[in-house]
Amino acid sequence: MTSYEAAGVDIEAGDRAVELMKAHLATARRPEVIGEIGGFAGLFDISALKKFNRPLLATSTDGVGTKTEIARLLGKYDTIGEDLVAMVVDDLVVCGAEPLFMTDYIAVGKVFPTRIAQIVQGIAIGCQKAGTALVGGETAEHPGLLAEDEFDIAGAATGAVDHENLLGEHLVRAGDLIIAMPASGLHANGYSLVRHILKSQNLSLDHHLADFGKSLGEVLLTPTEIYSLDCLALHKGLKENLHAYAHITGGGIASNTARVIPAHLMATFDRSTWALPLEMDFLARQGGVGQADMEKTWNCGIGMVALVDPLAADLALRSLAARGMKAWVCGKIEPRTAESGSALVSTYQAR
Repeated sequence: MTSYEAAGVDIEAGDRAVELMKAHLATARRPEVIGEIGGFAGLFDISALKKFNRPLLATSTDGVGTKTEIARLLGKYDTIGEDLVAMVVDDLVVCGAEPLFMTDYIAVGKVFPTRIAQIVQGIAIGCQKAGTALVGGETAEHPGLLAEDEFDIAGAATGAVDHENLLGEHLVRAGDLIIAMPASGLHANGYSLVRHILKSQNLSLDHHLADFGKSLGEVLLTPTEIYSLDCLALHKGLKENLHAYAHITGGGIASNTARVIPAHLMATFDRSTWALPLEMDFLARQGGVGQADMEKTWNCGIGMVALVDPLAADLALRSLAARGMKAWVCGKIEPRTAESGSALVSTYQAR
C-alpha cells in the first residue's frame, strides 16, 4: 500500500513548521491585518486607503536567486528571508508606494521544520524593517525535484501610493542630482558569478577575510539593505523636490538608473565619490572580473539612488543622515548629446 509519505511528502513535518513559524509571523503585522495565519488567504483592511485622494495599488514579486545556495552550504537560514523582503519592497518604493503586505513561497526538497521557521524568521524581521505585514505564505515539499537540503524562496508584496505623489521618469529633468544610498554588500544579485569565482579559484566559504574579521561565507550572507522606510521618509520630507528612485539590482547601477530616466536625458556618475566595496574588489581580483562585467552584474556599492532637485540635495542628505543613512551625491542628470549615442541612457564619468 502506498501513501503520500511514501512518495516523500511529510504532512506532519509541514504542520510542525507552521507551529514553529507562528511566533515570527506575529511580529510582522500591521493594524490592518485581519485574522490569524492559517487560512486560505491573508486579509488586509483596505479602508486604510481612505487617506489617499486617488490611491494606486503597486505590486512586485521577486526571489533571492542563487544566494540561497550559500545559505544551504553554510547551514545558515535565518538571514536569507531579509534578502527576499528587500528585493520585493524596495522595488515597490521606487514609485513612491508604501509596502502594505507581503506573502512568501518556500519550496524545499524535504521539510525540516526548524529550518523553515528560521527562513520565516528572516522574512518577518525584514517585514518589520520595511514596515510591511506578512499576511501569509506557502511551504511546498518537492521530493524528487529538489534534493532534501535544497530550497528556493520567492515573495510578492502590494503597496499603495497617491497618484499625486507618484514618482518616476515623468518628473526627472536635466540638472537633477543623483543621491546614492550605500549597499550593505552584494545584496542578492550576481551570485552565479560569485559561485563561479568560488569554484574556479577553489575558494572556500571558510576563507578568512581579515578586512572583515569574518569568513567569506559570512560576508556573502550579509542581508540586503532594506531602504523602504528611508525612502518613504525622504519622499514625505522633500515632496515635489524628489523626482525618482532607482533600486540597484541585477544589471548594475547604469541599467537600473536608466529605467527611470527619459530618453532625452542621461545620468553621469562620478566614480571618485565612492570606492568599490572590499568584498567585490576581492572577488574581482580573485576571479579576474573586469570593470565592465562588475558594473553590469553587481551593485558596486550603491543599493538605491534618489533623483532630486539640486536645491533640495542638502536637505535630502541631512534627512537621510538623521535616519542613519550615510548618503552622498554621486552624479547628475544631463541632456543627452549626440556623442553619448542613442543606445546609452546612463554612463560613468571620472571627474
